Amino acid sequence: MIEKASPSPAAIKAWARLMRVSRQLVEKVEDALKDGGLPPLAWYDVLHELAEAGEGGLRPFQLIERTLFAQYNVSRLLARLESESLIEKIPVADDGRGQTIRITGKGRETRRRMWTVYGRSIAELVGARLPAEELEMLAALLGRLRHPPAME
Repeated sequence: MIEKASPSPAAIKAWARLMRVSRQLVEKVEDALKDGGLPPLAWYDVLHELAEAGEGGLRPFQLIERTLFAQYNVSRLLARLESESLIEKIPVADDGRGQTIRITGKGRETRRRMWTVYGRSIAELVGARLPAEELEMLAALLGRLRHPPAME
């Protein structure tokens, strides 16, 4: 017989706050990007991963693993980024259907402009509200909730 686990009131409270705060923070960042005439945050995530990958780029499945977006969302997002000339798709020589995705110069510039707003939002929404010790504690606690746990 499978035993059902019931969350404690403290776990429920922590979960609810984590979900609400996460949603609120992302919404504020999205608003700041929109106010700056910039694309949505999801674009930044993809451009960031591609920039970090370097000239070798990433295969779509690697991008899905790194961003945790659903495959169908990544496909649509990549099509949009390509139509804006922010990425390029390069055929893989030994895989007739395979592609490598690379960020373009325009993509790097868009990512840089987005980071100006995104970084400022992080500083204002998180960094300015908690002292350094509490930020470290929060990062450590959230790292323990990750799967696998973050070791940084």
